[in-house]
Amino acid sequence: MKAELVKKEGNKVTLKITVDNNKFEEAVNKAYNKTKGKYNIPGFRKGKAPKVVIETQYGKGVFYNDAIDMLFPEVYPEAIKELNIDPIDRPDLDIEEISKDNGLVMVVNVEVKPEFELGAYKGIEISKVDNTVSEEDVEARLNEMVNRNARLTSVEDKALENGDTAVIDFEGFKNGVAFEGGKGENYNLVIGSNTFIPGFEDQLVGKKAGEEVEVNVTFPEAYHAENLAGKPVFNVKVNDVKVKEVPALDDEFAKDTTEFETLAELRADVKAKLEEQAKNAADAEMRNALVEKVSANTEVEVPEAMVQHQIDNMLMELNYQLQYQGLNLEQLLQMTGRGLDELREERRADAERLVKSSLVLEAIAEKKNGKANDADVDDELEKMAAMYNMEVEKIKSSLRETDIEDIKGQIKIRKTLDLLVENATIA
Repeated sequence: MKAELVKKEGNKVTLKITVDNNKFEEAVNKAYNKTKGKYNIPGFRKGKAPKVVIETQYGKGVFYNDAIDMLFPEVYPEAIKELNIDPIDRPDLDIEEISKDNGLVMVVNVEVKPEFELGAYKGIEISKVDNTVSEEDVEARLNEMVNRNARLTSVEDKALENGDTAVIDFEGFKNGVAFEGGKGENYNLVIGSNTFIPGFEDQLVGKKAGEEVEVNVTFPEAYHAENLAGKPVFNVKVNDVKVKEVPALDDEFAKDTTEFETLAELRADVKAKLEEQAKNAADAEMRNALVEKVSANTEVEVPEAMVQHQIDNMLMELNYQLQYQGLNLEQLLQMTGRGLDELREERRADAERLVKSSLVLEAIAEKKNGKANDADVDDELEKMAAMYNMEVEKIKSSLRETDIEDIKGQIKIRKTLDLLVENATIA
């Protein structure tokens, strides 16, 4: 395999990858053996026709595409490593030549990370963040624990109020026709949570178990499913009304729900943990402020491909979080009356900021040789083993090479942030 950088214009790179004819023919033979079973050739049982006969029937290049599909994932990573290219998007492949003399010649166009001059990153001034924990903070956390241990209890003949949970069946109709995604059974809806379309929950207030109600709502005219824009109607049946039963915050609560015997011991533990969290949060806030300032000092054209990838990751994370609530992204869009394009655009500014910060931190890391060595990786794996209560060797055996590279990348960025903090002025 031979790799050659043809040209570079801005963030666009063109490279040429040449595979000698012997290697290409090996791939063609593999493609023949893999796909010969789908060719029906008169006089031969299916899958038994010789390669030359199939090529005569269908053309010399009948196996070329499959052969290239096999070769490209092998030679492309080698080529970009050899040429020290850092792609940020999928490559665009063209075949320039296939011949006995020159073999397979591929031309690849791909977008790479931008080149730019770093701005000032030493001596940046940031404000110290207060990490004091008050008694009110402790009390609030204890109340959260109490509420998490509350039980939902059905109450007969109770009219729904804000904060109550309605167990409902519902189905949405537009012009008398049920629409997709508008139906649910025994759904737990907290009244006042604004989970559903504005106005939906308000119309359930005062209803009791066993009652049915017609809920009228208005979808925005710009709703992503145009057929629903306007005023659909939901038929709703209240199956049950549930209220929270909150336990008393006392020694008994501490004993029943934690490893502590008294409320005083629980309170002390909560305060200690809050102080540790506050310290970590303050440190993270100062580091984020530092990154923002360092990033602002550097002019860089943020590639659109990286922005779109970042938005993809953000929406994947959002969908993952929604699954814990028994929802998904599509249902969220239905409930809130927004389209996917709108949701992506809402995240664009944050995505651009994150991508730029990442590019700047990587550039500083390269400049200061902030690499992760084997000892750093071993330390990180030890921490992971302790966190997940696993043996280090088991974690190592489960990691792919790409996982190790991700860990090294995280360590490199962390070292870079440590360097910035060391050189910052904290007022």
